[in-house]
Amino acid sequence: MSASAGSTAPLVDVQANPDERQVPIARVGVKNIRFPIAVRDRRQTAQYTVGTIEMSVDLPQQFKGTHMSRFMEILNSYDGEVSVEAIPGILRIMRRRLAAETAHLRASFPYFMEKRAPVTDVAGLMSYDCTFDASLGSEEDFVLTVEVPIATLCPCSREISARGAHNQRGLVTLQARFQGELWIEELVELVEDSASCGLYPVLKRADEKWVTERAYDNPRFVEDLVREITVRLRAVERVTWFHVHVVNFESIHEHDAYAQVEEGTPPGSSS
Repeated sequence: MSASAGSTAPLVDVQANPDERQVPIARVGVKNIRFPIAVRDRRQTAQYTVGTIEMSVDLPQQFKGTHMSRFMEILNSYDGEVSVEAIPGILRIMRRRLAAETAHLRASFPYFMEKRAPVTDVAGLMSYDCTFDASLGSEEDFVLTVEVPIATLCPCSREISARGAHNQRGLVTLQARFQGELWIEELVELVEDSASCGLYPVLKRADEKWVTERAYDNPRFVEDLVREITVRLRAVERVTWFHVHVVNFESIHEHDAYAQVEEGTPPGSSS
């Protein structure tokens, strides 16, 4: 006889039922959760933004499923605000509540920086897409990803042309593992200083002249840019591993050009 709608009989925990297929799952969880997060800036103040959250754990082969609602319970227990400092605690609770060996949390968000025009000093806000990737298992891991739009001017075009040179926007995706503190602003400035020129939210005529001439005086192949960023990152002792991907959205070709470099030893590596 089935229980009626008002029955107080205990509900079956279907997720805890055994599974006979003998397939462990590396990650199972929830994603595309929009949630408030707080990010400390270099001035030691908090910037409040909205993150897109992904939470997952491993699932041993003997269990049918995980308890999806527990992810949301854990997240919402943080009073509508997740910060870098809170992430290790969230991962520990995920492991305990979901009986997992490894827990993962990813938070992607826009980060805003004030940037002033190079000549007129007019201020505006630039948005940079960032991601925190954190995990807790036999080892702890944290990766900061920052995407920085830039401008590049072709050295070959400048060399062979009697007038001008073609230039284009590009995008640098920089991922870093580090010890201590590493500021988003640091990485943005490092990348922009390596490019032909950075981008600006507001430019008057005098600023446009400066930007045009700055790019012309600093030509960069995509290979030049990824190498320049690599050299500068090697000088930041706090950085223990990095991956740099540079793409130029070519202005005179149908295709794009890219280059990438990875250096350092990630957690769990035998080297």
